[in-house]
This record gives sequence, C-alpha cells and structure tokens, in this order.
Amino acid sequence: MLKKEQIIELEIEKLIFGGEGLGYFENMAVFVPMSVPGDRVRVKIISIKKSYARGIIETIIKPGEERVADKDKVTFEDFHGCDFGMLKYESQLKYKKEMVEDVLKKIGKIENFEIYDTIGSDFPKYYRNKVIEPFAFKDGEIISGFFKKKSHEVFEVSENMLQSQLANRIIKELKEILNKKRVPVYDEKKHRGVLRHVMVRTNSFEEAMVVLIVKGEPAKNLKKILFELRDRCPEIKSAYISVNDKRTNVALGEKNIYVYGDEVLKEELFGMKFNISPTSFFQINLEQTNKLYETAVTYFDDLKNKNIVDAYSGTGTIAMILSRWAKKVFAIEMVKSATEDAIKTSTENEIKNIDFINGKVESKLEELLHKKEKIDAIIFDPPRKGIDESVLHSVAKTGIDQIVYISCNPSTFARDANILNEIGYDLLKVQPVDMFPQTSHIEVVGKFLKRT
Repeated sequence: MLKKEQIIELEIEKLIFGGEGLGYFENMAVFVPMSVPGDRVRVKIISIKKSYARGIIETIIKPGEERVADKDKVTFEDFHGCDFGMLKYESQLKYKKEMVEDVLKKIGKIENFEIYDTIGSDFPKYYRNKVIEPFAFKDGEIISGFFKKKSHEVFEVSENMLQSQLANRIIKELKEILNKKRVPVYDEKKHRGVLRHVMVRTNSFEEAMVVLIVKGEPAKNLKKILFELRDRCPEIKSAYISVNDKRTNVALGEKNIYVYGDEVLKEELFGMKFNISPTSFFQINLEQTNKLYETAVTYFDDLKNKNIVDAYSGTGTIAMILSRWAKKVFAIEMVKSATEDAIKTSTENEIKNIDFINGKVESKLEELLHKKEKIDAIIFDPPRKGIDESVLHSVAKTGIDQIVYISCNPSTFARDANILNEIGYDLLKVQPVDMFPQTSHIEVVGKFLKRT
C-alpha cells in the first residue's frame, strides 16, 4: 500500500495528455511530471487518491532514449518552467500528435479522421515575443522570473529558454539598475511596495517595448530608470509605466503611462503591418503563427467571391488574411479594444471588405444570420473554453457547408467536434501546430464539412 512521502522505483511507460509520465506500482497508476517514457526513476510520492498517486522525481536511475542529455535536471524549475523541456524536440512533436489523436477519440468519440504529423518550429527556443515576469526580493537582491508550480514563490534563471534573447538581455540590465537604486518590491500579502512585474514585447525587427508594472503613482526615479535602461539597450523603442493598485493576479493595470519612444511597437505578418500597444493581443510565436494561419486558409475549399465569418476574431489577423480572396468577411469579437485595434489595422492596410462586429459571438452571429446574409463558410478561433453549444447549433441551422476550427485546447476542440458530429458535420482532417515548443501545449486546426 503506497504512502505519502514513500520513495519508490518506477518505470515510465507513456506520456498522458497534459504532459505527465505514467508508470505503475503494485497495479496503481502513478503520474510523474518531467518524466519520459523509458525512464527508470526513483520517485517520492506527494499525493494519493483512490485509484492513482502522484510523485516527483528524486533521481533518474536510467534515462529513457528520448530524454535530453542532462539527466541531473529533473524539476519544473530546472527546465525554466517548461513541462516538455526534458524531451528531445522530435519526441515533443510525436507526443503532441498522439495526445491530440487520443483526446479526439476519447472525448470526441470520433474515429474516422485524418491527422497529420505536428508542424514543428525551426526555432524551438527563444521564440516568445512577449514575456511578463513578476519581481521578488530574495537574499537581499531584486529578482524576477516565474512562479513555482502551485505557488507564488518566484524562481529565477540566468537566461530563459522561451523568451527572445533580446528580452532576456533587457530584463537582466533592468534588474542591475533596480538593485543599484534599491527600489522596493511589491509584497502581495501586505499589499505594500512598488515593483510588481516587468513586461517586454519584441518584434521581428529586433526592437522592444518595455512596460514596468508598479503599485502607486510612479515617482520620477522610475522614469529615469527606464531612460537609463534605454541607454544600455538602444533596441528599446517604446516604454510605459503601468499602475496596478489592485490585489489581483492580473499583471497590467488599467492606467498605462507613456514614458518615451513610439506609442506602439510595429510588427509585420503576411505582408500586413500591425500596431502593438501594451494591452494588444498578438500571437506570441510569429514563425509558427504564419504556419498556423497558412494551414487554416488552405482548409477552405474555395474562398473566391465567398462570404466568410471569422468568429472570435481578436485583433482581426485571420479576417484580414481571408479578405485577400473572399468577397466579404464578417469579423466578430467581444473585446472592444481588440475590435478597435482591428479596425485601425485594416484601415492602415487599406482593407475595405471586412465588417467588424463588436459583441458576443453567441448573439452577434444570430443577428448576422437573421439578416439573411449569405454565409458560405465560418472560421472559429475561440478561447480555451471552446465554443458555446448554442453557436454550433445556430451554424447547423443555416446550412453552412464548411467550418474551419483553430483551437489552443484539444480537450474543448474534441468536445465541440463531438457536438458538430451529432448535428451533421464530419471532421475530415486535423493538423497539430507546435505554437509552444518545450511545453505540453499544442494548437490544432480542424476542417469540418456538412454531411450530405
């Protein structure tokens, strides 16, 4: 009988959805994060349920063939908060495809569909163009980094493997200045202090925006710090101070004070220019975003002279790509600032065949369909919670033939695929795209066709 704190030896048999390894001890399933199939590990049990237990690696007795070379790295923190960092990259792609297929069969109850090999990245490290790091005070020094799993304790690494190398350098220089000036760090328990987070956004032109997130109105010395930072890092083209006085886990405050440089950071995608402000949504991996959207566009049989709905359109990137071929695109988005950003971007790029509609997809799609607009196809790119079932039923009633579905959450994609299957749409093919190398997250694109 397993006991908490017990040390056991375990052979890891496979990875499950979510990225944890699975082994068996006396017929009980034991889940072990940061483990690899083929690992022989010494594990400490940290929790026990009726039918399974969870443990953490103490030591690796014999590493599996798919583990990266350094077997002394065994924790979430060792791999900079990357829960797939222990896997060789080719294996990450293999397991992501397997997890998507598994969840579609188990949750979606779908068997007959084509699934392709995961589209990998040419740059599986240093790909993030946006990072937000919390500050902490440790051993007399201001540090920044990431929260340990299931805690608010910050851990620091010398160079994060996910964020751009420019962002790594800027944050390192900023901490040197902050430690020299001895700026007080925010204490969330006491709700006192100044420094809360730093956000760095970078673009493909090796330029950066820095946002220093603080509690309280910024004193002059904070603005001077940002000017000193620019002297050290001339790639910084824009700087803000964001004031967040709330007891909250949300990083950015509602008041963002412009300090110097350009008010927005420029980026280019599919030949279109985008303006990125501190609050703008923009995909964090530009290279893979190109591959993701290219795949989605090819999943439409024919776009020429068609009316397309882009539901959950965000800042309108997909709508603007589709507008090159479609007769008309209707872009529906709930967040007002995102819709405003989309309208501004489309105007600057001289795109005139998109109607931007601000509001919930659940109501605005119904309104659009009741106007007797002929809709030929629809593309969904919802948040992680997926699509409201009423929306899927509304689409089915219209007789729209083609649905393309982009998802950042295979579980809700599978749930929605099951609903679509029941109301008359077949899932023809699925393409996993690795938007987030070194992590267990995976993006998918699916094509659905109305059953005749």
